[in-house]
Amino acid sequence: MMISDSNDYFTKGCGRCERFDTPNCSAKVWAGGLAALRRICRAAGLEEAVKWGHPTYLHAGRNIAIIGAFRGDFRLTFFAAALLDDPDGLLEKQGPNTQTPDCLRFTDNAAPDGMAPQISAYLDQAKRHAAEGRRAPRAPTTLDLPAELIEALDADSDLAEAFRALTPGRQKSWQLHVSGARTTATRTVRITKARPLILSGKGAHDR
Repeated sequence: MMISDSNDYFTKGCGRCERFDTPNCSAKVWAGGLAALRRICRAAGLEEAVKWGHPTYLHAGRNIAIIGAFRGDFRLTFFAAALLDDPDGLLEKQGPNTQTPDCLRFTDNAAPDGMAPQISAYLDQAKRHAAEGRRAPRAPTTLDLPAELIEALDADSDLAEAFRALTPGRQKSWQLHVSGARTTATRTVRITKARPLILSGKGAHDR
């Protein structure tokens, strides 16, 4: 079960896998660096909460940044990164499907303290945008939906309406999830299983 107390994340992990509260948990491997990111975010005057099992930092009622730990690195990811000035090109894309460079990625527990001024500058920018009500523009996306999903949407008006109401990111997650199957039969099974999640407004990675 995912954690609900931010202190648990820094001592046990997120609770989303079997490595929770073991020496192999990524949150324990990167404990020093994660603690440094937490100090920097708190020093910036951000409110700390837990969302999706991870420490998330807010200002003016808006999500600013989220901390995450992985096998090979740990990160501070910004929610409205498209609004941030990044003159030194420090922000990276999290993956090939990420549209905007949005995270600071670290592979050394000592790195966040060494970058504290730059991290604080990004956080200050994000706070200002949040306080002034600015939102990052949505990049136009063209979904290349698999034929099986198109047919399912055409045949099921409730499903089609719910799919259209999803955020672009959630729509994209279902496109990737369904098209990732090798056979028509498997893609059809995935769509069947996806239907109740789509109707409840969830993406492929939401639970």
